[in-house]
Amino acid sequence: MATRVTSSRLVGRENELAELEAAFADAESGAPSLALVAGDSGVGKTRLVAELVARAGERGGHTLSGECVDLGDGELPYAPLLAALRPLGRDDDSVLAGLPAAARAELTALMPALGEEPAGPAAGRDPGAQGRLFEAVLTLLNELGERAPVLLVLEDMHWADSSTRAFLAYLARSLFDEHVLVVASYRLDELHRRHPLRPLLSELERDARVRRVELAPLTRDELTAALDDILAAPPAAELVERLYARSEGNPLFMEELLATGLDGRGAMPRTLRDALMLRIERVPETAQGLVRRLAVGGRLDHDLLAEVAGLDARELQASLRAAVDSHLVIADADGSLAFRHALLREVVQDDLLPGERVELHRALADALERRSAAGDGSVAISAAIASHRLAAGDHTAALAASMRAAAAAEVVRAPSEAAALLERALELWDHVPNAEAVAGLEGVDLMWRAAEIHNLGGRRSRAEALLRTALEDLDTTAEPRKAAKMMARLARFQWHLNRADQALDTLRAGDRLLPRGEDSPERAALLAMWARAQMFQGRLREAIERAREAQRVAEACGDAASLGVALNVLGTALIPLGEIEEGTAALRRAGEIAVERGDPLEIDAAAVNLADALHAAGRSRDAIEAARRGADELAASPNTHQWLNLMMGEIAFDLGDWEQAARALPEPGRRFDDRTMLVVELGRLQLAMGRGEHAEAAEWLERVRPTVEESTEPQFLAPIGALQAELLRRKGELDAARETVETLLGRLEHSTDDLARFGNLATASVAVEADAAERARDVGNESEATRALERQRVFLDQLRAAAENGGPIQRAHLATADADASRASGANDPALWVAATAAWEGVERPYPAALARWRQAEAHLARDDRDAAAEAARSALETARRLGAAWLTHEIERLAGRGRLGLDVAAEAHSRPAEPADPFGLTARERQVLALVARGASNREIGRELFMAEKTASVHVSRILAKLDVRSRTQAAAVAHRLGLAEELPVP
Repeated sequence: MATRVTSSRLVGRENELAELEAAFADAESGAPSLALVAGDSGVGKTRLVAELVARAGERGGHTLSGECVDLGDGELPYAPLLAALRPLGRDDDSVLAGLPAAARAELTALMPALGEEPAGPAAGRDPGAQGRLFEAVLTLLNELGERAPVLLVLEDMHWADSSTRAFLAYLARSLFDEHVLVVASYRLDELHRRHPLRPLLSELERDARVRRVELAPLTRDELTAALDDILAAPPAAELVERLYARSEGNPLFMEELLATGLDGRGAMPRTLRDALMLRIERVPETAQGLVRRLAVGGRLDHDLLAEVAGLDARELQASLRAAVDSHLVIADADGSLAFRHALLREVVQDDLLPGERVELHRALADALERRSAAGDGSVAISAAIASHRLAAGDHTAALAASMRAAAAAEVVRAPSEAAALLERALELWDHVPNAEAVAGLEGVDLMWRAAEIHNLGGRRSRAEALLRTALEDLDTTAEPRKAAKMMARLARFQWHLNRADQALDTLRAGDRLLPRGEDSPERAALLAMWARAQMFQGRLREAIERAREAQRVAEACGDAASLGVALNVLGTALIPLGEIEEGTAALRRAGEIAVERGDPLEIDAAAVNLADALHAAGRSRDAIEAARRGADELAASPNTHQWLNLMMGEIAFDLGDWEQAARALPEPGRRFDDRTMLVVELGRLQLAMGRGEHAEAAEWLERVRPTVEESTEPQFLAPIGALQAELLRRKGELDAARETVETLLGRLEHSTDDLARFGNLATASVAVEADAAERARDVGNESEATRALERQRVFLDQLRAAAENGGPIQRAHLATADADASRASGANDPALWVAATAAWEGVERPYPAALARWRQAEAHLARDDRDAAAEAARSALETARRLGAAWLTHEIERLAGRGRLGLDVAAEAHSRPAEPADPFGLTARERQVLALVARGASNREIGRELFMAEKTASVHVSRILAKLDVRSRTQAAAVAHRLGLAEELPVP
């Protein structure tokens, strides 16, 4: 029998180790990354990672390592992170002492030994708690990395809880320049089709900074080398062949087969599990008893194992020595004991008799209960007790333990695990006599609490379902106030699920339950949510009325939370209707209330809404100041103000700082809830359209299409619809653009108060109809041109209604639409485009101002005023190039080329390709005409496009036919395409 089980050196993993070492070297230089180490059970993932840890330590790195625990998803949150950070509380107090106070307080959730006051309420009452915890851990990793590069190892991610998976996703998208390498290992053979790790892996592997290292079985030569090292002598060929054939190159299987003493002459076990059981059965019975307890308990410390073993000190020590010497059990540096490999534990678990298993779970639960009663209320202890009580079949004790474990999970900012534990309590409810007394609350309240925590974990569908069930079980006649309060929360969940009509129905039903005229917190909450829903739908006057009522009720009963929401809605609805000062005051007071209450989400909402409303009112500089003030108030909670960052990016885009707008957007691939995703993608779409990246814009539109189709909010639908219509207009798909607008207007017909939101949409629609009218007139279809003008009038009426009581932005939209209406009629008055330009410049919107100047140049050219056209085109071109507006730049240059405008385009000359030569002696003007002939344009269309008379266009075509020696326009087009003469010339 071999004197040791494993090889003393790493065999056959040179390439994989080199890749991981390269990743660590990148981390040393400030290029953090994530490495995924994948492979089947026993293939050597842990051994590879251990070698990396050793080499990182040799290079002065700081290594943190932890492994996930097989207690089932939703049992023990942050198991690998807790294990990884535990040594810091003992060994590196100086690092922890150097952290900001807020970060130290957050870390207390995971490291109670810090002795700090917890940072805010538990996760069940604080929506931003988990995000702040992740931020604090990242701050800690960054601080450690400033001293030495950090290697963070998270092993066995196939057993990871939801919160650990969320943390890994957070790290993947948040690491920027920290000196950190994160290594996560997982079993490939555990990942069934619906395994919860699969979606995360799919997301991570799309990131260029994520490396995937997959371990294959050892080759025959590699297995021979490993045997040589283990046996300290060259192995016999027969032994190599037998072990290789049976193990199929799996290192663990090979080692365990060898450890049984089989040298190739005896019968081989049928499976790896058989080989492992042979190993276990060879140790003394007392050692087997310890091994069985360890299999049930997982990783146990010495004192706990001694307590449940029932052995005296001498017997315990001898039994442990036998298990360790047989390479079954290993002792960690912190004194805990565990199996050498998880497969060993699985084999022992499977071999336990049912009654034996129950007794062992009960004994461990009793021991842990005693430890908890002595003062250790950690989440690990609480979760383990709950798991053991359930496995022991003690439903009453399992219910009580699940409730305690859920509370402990909330403390460590793990809402998904807390909700799962509460769901377990619900499953046990009907099996426990007097369950309310055991749980400490009614069943309806347990469902409500689980719903709230599911909502925090992002599972709003489950939260909505639980709350509906709770309401069905509640006697609404006996408890109307409680039912009304629950309905206010249910409506909020339904709204976030894009079920606007259901949400409003729920709010109305809740209000009907309460006595008429009564001022109560329940009515204040209902009215405030009702007002917010109406505001989101654009029913501003209804929202104002409801918000004032909610304000009065909230003030009467002292409900600060509902008062803040009511004032937020009130201000957001007042400003678009021209009541700017009153609206601003209401929003600022809403922000102050949120600060007083310590509610970062409402601080963010007030700041975003104030900035958005002021920006839409043309007071962009005030909007920037409001956004910055909100950011300062949220400085201690940076993860909570994503919308505020996006708002500042939107303002930057409109003010002409497109680089800042791009920086405000998160990295592609990050996941958000539906409403936040729409804001993010709207920002991307806006930039793509401005830059002329039409393929990317189409891709983003397709990505948000399902969510857009479910939404009823003008704040999303109007701008997205306007950009989609503009994209289709640029592509010449006017019918599709018109259909897009009509569809959206049909869905938003109730939003009559929020006409300002439709400025972009209505203006884009007028431009579509102007193009349609021009196209119809070009082909002599006057009836279609007339219909386009009639369709245009609907949008013009909307814009005039918005501008009548609106601000300078609405008037700028109307000025643009009036100019486009003139274009549609055939007049195309340059003075109207001058007015539109001035209106946009007055509110510091350089891009729409440049668009108006381009159209102004086009209108001047139509009147043969080339000097005025050149001046307008030159100004528009300068702005377009400064912004990076590639599409507009191209359109202006095309216009200058067609109209032979003498623009100063020297800056672009070096990048132009040489003018293609042709053997026919065509002039530059004739080449431009030929390009249009090749596209199928008529003489009339050529004249309009190149600002010449139709007769002049006909003369040019006749000359081209003669020079090409062809008889028809079709033949001319064929020659042009074949010889590359159909490309439009650049500006002369």
